Amino acid sequence: MPSAPTKLYADDVSLLVVLLDTNPFFWSTSSLSLSLSKIILIGLLLQVLSFLNSILLLNQINQIAVIATGCNSCDYIYDSSLSTNPGIENGKLPALCSELLKKLEDFVTRDEQLNKQQSQSLPPTTTSSLLSGSLSMALCYIQRVFRSGPLHPHPRILCVQGSSDGPEQYVAIMNSIFSAQRSMVPIDSCYIGSNNSAFLQQASYITGGVYQKPQQLDGLFQYLSTVFATDLHSRNFLQLPKSVGVDFRASCFCHKKTIDMGYICSVCLSIFCKHHKKCSTCGSVFGQAQTDVASASNLKRKTPES
Repeated sequence: MPSAPTKLYADDVSLLVVLLDTNPFFWSTSSLSLSLSKIILIGLLLQVLSFLNSILLLNQINQIAVIATGCNSCDYIYDSSLSTNPGIENGKLPALCSELLKKLEDFVTRDEQLNKQQSQSLPPTTTSSLLSGSLSMALCYIQRVFRSGPLHPHPRILCVQGSSDGPEQYVAIMNSIFSAQRSMVPIDSCYIGSNNSAFLQQASYITGGVYQKPQQLDGLFQYLSTVFATDLHSRNFLQLPKSVGVDFRASCFCHKKTIDMGYICSVCLSIFCKHHKKCSTCGSVFGQAQTDVASASNLKRKTPES
């Protein structure tokens, strides 16, 4: 579906959709103890809240939305357009902090319960976050803003991610990336995990966003405020970090593993690490055309002459 024709506000008015990774597997697998991991998570949230406050302070028309990304679900935990009191009181933004933290706590509890229910009936689920779902929700939110009125701010998405990539989400994530590219919505990536994320590298590169991997989480707010707080117009005059060595490898559809070389279905473009007789995605039989031609030629030879 093509994007709705819309008009923009001034160049410095932004609509920022933040995807916040709340995957418990990422925080619990830290090399530190569980108590220290919780302290790091709380410190991270405080820095993210300060960053969101600064976005709203830069321009009173700026809009922000925060989507929590869990293991099994995603949900909106803050929307400045629906907030009853987004203004400043006594030098603070109580509506943002209290509302966001309350909904974040409820979301983490629901996602943990859902994970326990699925683990009882199904094999252990993947430890990656549902990035494809949060990206889809962010794009749907932006499209809704596009159609809400004749004017809207410049949209962009910021992924604050720490979990590793989930190869089983490759198709859905790539579809979201191409949808964002078509809608001219940059996807910025702030990856706080140990290794780089190939999915987020591709997302930022394809959509014209910024990919940054902070070296120290203590200074996360500095990275957020200096790199990701700038509006799209101001970025034309700044030297922002550029992606170096983007990993464009794909994930196979059969084993969900990242591969360098593989086989591609000519019908649905599914990728496989090994040769298969039949495509598991669309059901096409590989080599069917050659078989039909050979059988047709054999029948022609066996046809008696009149």
